[in-house]
Amino acid sequence: MLDLIPSLGPWVPRLAAREFAVATIVAASGSVPRPVGTSMLVAGSGDVLGSLSGGCVEGAVVALAQEAMDDAVPRHGTFGFSSADAFAAGLTCGGELGIQIQPVPAAVPGEIPHPLRAVLLQLAGLGPAHAVALVRLLDTPGGAAVVLSDPGAFRLAASSELAALLHGEPALQVESLVRSGGAGLVRLLQPGECAPAKSGDARPAAEPAILVESRLAPPRMLVFGANDFGAALVPAAKLLGYHVTLVDARPAFASQPRFAAADQVVTDWPHRYLAAEAAAGRTDSRTVAAVLTHDPKFDLPLLETALALDLAYVGAMGSRRSHLQRVEQLLDAGVAPERIAQLHSPIGLDLGAVTPAEVAVSVTAELIAARTRAASCQPLRETSGTIHHHPAAPAPTDLNTQEIAWT
Repeated sequence: MLDLIPSLGPWVPRLAAREFAVATIVAASGSVPRPVGTSMLVAGSGDVLGSLSGGCVEGAVVALAQEAMDDAVPRHGTFGFSSADAFAAGLTCGGELGIQIQPVPAAVPGEIPHPLRAVLLQLAGLGPAHAVALVRLLDTPGGAAVVLSDPGAFRLAASSELAALLHGEPALQVESLVRSGGAGLVRLLQPGECAPAKSGDARPAAEPAILVESRLAPPRMLVFGANDFGAALVPAAKLLGYHVTLVDARPAFASQPRFAAADQVVTDWPHRYLAAEAAAGRTDSRTVAAVLTHDPKFDLPLLETALALDLAYVGAMGSRRSHLQRVEQLLDAGVAPERIAQLHSPIGLDLGAVTPAEVAVSVTAELIAARTRAASCQPLRETSGTIHHHPAAPAPTDLNTQEIAWT
């Protein structure tokens, strides 16, 4: 449900009092448009907020949601592709989704609000960049749920229904998902029951299960260079969800209004700023550095600093000739060849980009490819295999103890 946070505001009045249903992807396999945890709200009037598949199965899900609201019983649906019935609701992309639908009855004055009602109202008050985790118990009438506003400090109220269920290995697996910003389904088994073999399909579990969604604070992108290319890259990086800082040592350039889209604009020598941020613990393995200054007096000390850190991506603008000169100078400065090999230079993918806006697309395309470790950057029509790639959750501590349906 965390994907709905930016859109919940206008729905607050109906969430506060009226009946509705929450449809959530709890399992997925193959090529699917949206990952586990994606939710859609269906009001008693038939109004819808969100999407699960981009239109393939929404009509059928709304019908199931109306049934669930009519009898107050949760529903499950499995949607895939069947060439035998071209008119049936399913995924034309060939994947399979398991969807759970939880009805929430209209509020009764004086009674304790339904847990999902309380959770959605709480989420509606959060900003889209707020770090948050949601732990939900599926397939029970109460639908117990807890919002954790600090995923890094995993804890559940000792008196909550979820805390009573989570102990030992299941608790460790839920904690791993929460702390890593992942999403997944932890199936709860009866005492003494063995975990079933993983089937690899998208059929939801029949027994109650814990659904975890977690979102960390946005990763940082540090754009070095207050020029045309920096002005184009800042909004493009914002679209990808980065917290963007523009850095330039020249006040007359950094103070220009065209960089107003950046979350932060800093006037400082790039290498000095990066070293200070790293020393303060404000960079991590998700941080991206895009070096666009194209000036050796800025670039070389900055790249020396950046390549010594554990960053997700370090890219530098310049010609192939400039790159070769940089490599020689970095080697002379004592930077290890294996660190230099991690430098994305010249920055970006070969898209034939010319204008600053096109270069920004080239850079963000390479960022996505580096983050997902894409095996190919070819046109999709020239490749085979899964089209939609969703981030993998960390491996559980012990797969033999609980079955996990990962994103």
